[in-house]
Amino acid sequence: MKTKFSIALFMVFGLLIIGCKQQEEKIEVKEVEVDHLNDQFPDAQREVKLTMDSIAQSAREGDLDKLISFHAYGPKFTEFKNGEVRNGGEESEKFERGTFGAVTEVVKFDLNDMKIAVYGKVANVTLHTDFHLKFGENLAVVNEQMTLLFLKTKKGWRIVHEHHSTLNQE
Repeated sequence: MKTKFSIALFMVFGLLIIGCKQQEEKIEVKEVEVDHLNDQFPDAQREVKLTMDSIAQSAREGDLDKLISFHAYGPKFTEFKNGEVRNGGEESEKFERGTFGAVTEVVKFDLNDMKIAVYGKVANVTLHTDFHLKFGENLAVVNEQMTLLFLKTKKGWRIVHEHHSTLNQE
């Protein structure tokens, strides 16, 4: 008798559960629109600025490996400089190591009129350089317009393109 009662009770509860209409909870998800052209992304701008500060500091200290680590050298890396044809990561790294490796003193390493524009995981940095670098007794003054294109990676913001051109001075 207890078994029949248990089965009947179980069936009644089952019918109640199945028969009850469960009210679906409607969750409205509002998609936040990101305006990559006009939004400023201040947190990412600060991250890129800190990266630029670290790049400058590694150049001042002559830490070539750290300087190189801010580049994402690979098959997509490109660089323009001195009006020459585009080169890739291998040529760029060789030039950086050869040039900065030969610097005997960094007299001045200013990054002027810097503008950081972030477009999600990509950032474009434009600036004017005022570098005074000694190579032995010889002083080289480098005044250029520079554009650095950064990509946000697992390792942080890394350079994927560089463009250097002479800055016309009055």
